Amino acid sequence: MASISLRNVVKQYGHGAKANPVIHGVSAEIADGEFVVIVGPSGCGKSTLLRMVAGLEEISCGEIAIAGRVVNQVEPADRDIAMVFQNYALYPHMSVFENMAYGLKIRKLPAAEIRARVDKAAGILELGHLLARKPRELSGGQRQRVAMGRAIVRDPQVFLFDEPLSNLDAKLRVQTRLEIQKLHRELGVTSLFVTHDQVEAMTLAQRIVVMNAGRMEQFGTPEEVYGRPATTFVASFIGSPAMNLLNGIVRDNRFVIGDAAFHLPLPAPRQGELILGLRPEHALPHDGQRAAADAAEWPLKVEMVEMLGAERLVYGRLGGAPFTLRIDATDTPPRPGDEMPLKAPGERLHWFDPATGRRVD
Repeated sequence: MASISLRNVVKQYGHGAKANPVIHGVSAEIADGEFVVIVGPSGCGKSTLLRMVAGLEEISCGEIAIAGRVVNQVEPADRDIAMVFQNYALYPHMSVFENMAYGLKIRKLPAAEIRARVDKAAGILELGHLLARKPRELSGGQRQRVAMGRAIVRDPQVFLFDEPLSNLDAKLRVQTRLEIQKLHRELGVTSLFVTHDQVEAMTLAQRIVVMNAGRMEQFGTPEEVYGRPATTFVASFIGSPAMNLLNGIVRDNRFVIGDAAFHLPLPAPRQGELILGLRPEHALPHDGQRAAADAAEWPLKVEMVEMLGAERLVYGRLGGAPFTLRIDATDTPPRPGDEMPLKAPGERLHWFDPATGRRVD
């Protein structure tokens, strides 16, 4: 096992005036045995960052160190990492056993050791009964487990996962997430996992790197990223539905949106233009019981209600600004056109600078 250090890592394609930067000085320290997820929208640079750790992309500037050794000029095969790809990359003419054993045979390990390593990995991933099958005889989830088994048998210092669940259906994604969590608990190998799915990030990660346009917006635990987003991008990307972000002006103890003014239960960090954030599940219908004592009452003009099984989403407007509320399915739903009084607990309000998008405390 090994730690990973990213020190002001930069990646650009081309040189001089025509250079196209795609990674802008990312720095992060990943502890030995930690499971870190890199999450962000398509094109944000997360896979490029992972490929630089793997040695599949050259670094334009900065340093990457694995177990204290700078690996900028080290070949991928000499970095002691194992990578699991999105497309499985299995040899179709080989059996499951042969696919898992192939890398070990190339390294000329003794046959008995190869058999022992493959059997151990197959036991962890429940692939023992499939070792004689070819990839075409397997489901998508089974193929992905074979790809993970091929990585496990190498006994690497670092696992790198490049969107390994994106080809699976929803049910298999949940099942495979659980298998990956179990795998990390058993092996304790330092892992970097790339995904665009914030649910995968929140459920798998010990810490999350949130990427946006080649920059690291925030690096923290799932609780930190969800509970104290560093920027409006993180606030809107992490959480489903996204956090409500309302542009307005703080005047004394009121937040003004257009012609509407809303009483603030707690003082804002400053006066003037600010963005107020409130998650859909943290605004409470004013029923006289569930509302917090320090909450302010805000009228929501209801436009639409969505039924999602155990919960409902209420879409409407606060002072002309769009707003989403999450309520329990057992609650009596409002009707379009209703004015629904909400309670906004003061400790649940988030504030951001409209010029920079950064959090204001």
